[in-house]
Amino acid sequence: MSSSSVYYQWKSFEEDEDRPEKPRGFGVTEMRGPQYTILSQNMLQDVFETVGQFVDGLKFSGGSHSLMPKSFIKEVIDMAHRHDVYVSTGDWAEHLLHKGPTAFKEYVEECKSLGFDTIELNVGSLGVLEETLLRYVRLIKSGGLKAKPQFAVKFNKSDIPIGGHRAFGAYVPPAPRSSEMVEDVNLLINMAERCLEAGADMIMIDADDICKDADSLRADIIAKVIGRLGLEKTMFEASNTKTADWFIKHYGPKVNLFVDHSQVTSLECLRGRRNTGKTQASALGSSYFLF
Repeated sequence: MSSSSVYYQWKSFEEDEDRPEKPRGFGVTEMRGPQYTILSQNMLQDVFETVGQFVDGLKFSGGSHSLMPKSFIKEVIDMAHRHDVYVSTGDWAEHLLHKGPTAFKEYVEECKSLGFDTIELNVGSLGVLEETLLRYVRLIKSGGLKAKPQFAVKFNKSDIPIGGHRAFGAYVPPAPRSSEMVEDVNLLINMAERCLEAGADMIMIDADDICKDADSLRADIIAKVIGRLGLEKTMFEASNTKTADWFIKHYGPKVNLFVDHSQVTSLECLRGRRNTGKTQASALGSSYFLF
């Protein structure tokens, strides 16, 4: 019996052809690890054994790995690797800046010794010059790990078009300008492009302001990011199933998404529905009793 036969009967990579078997270069699903909730090894094991075929990566979000015993981290990473799941750090490197110029190199070495595959760099939290950021990317690559810079897209909420129906010509009072920082998306993309040139493997876009509500998505910003960086080199955070549905609908099952562990099943159903025409309910029908 093949390993794939124990998973959902409706899902077959060979038949759907939405993306290949793991390891995948696109259509990646990265799963949030322990941060907002405590995930025990048993719970992670359950996730990997039931939907592990659809999980490409596991991220210790928010620097949560810094609070855990190294022995536990190694056990979790080894478990993930047994299921062909790569493991990424969260944004933690910014806490090393005050420890001296060699601290980051030591951090890379420690991450490698623990078994991490990818180091994420939160560009906003780091707050370093571009050349320093590129040097960090090169240090990660020279250490034999993958580099994933994370960029946050912020914009003025009053720029979101007002939804709903209204009579033609009706007066619409202007929305008050918010105090949110307005991010120059072109500058962000330019820096992301230079990170890719320096060897970065993936660009994570923390577009919470854009993606927290699918009804107010700034599709123009997302299109510009994907158009410049490429679909395979970009990963977006999908904070809920509605947002994930929007990404799959507009960019197909090959888009890379970062989701909570509770969303893995629904996301895979969305990917399969988009490619096979099945509804999410029918796709869940054969797999619901696995949980």
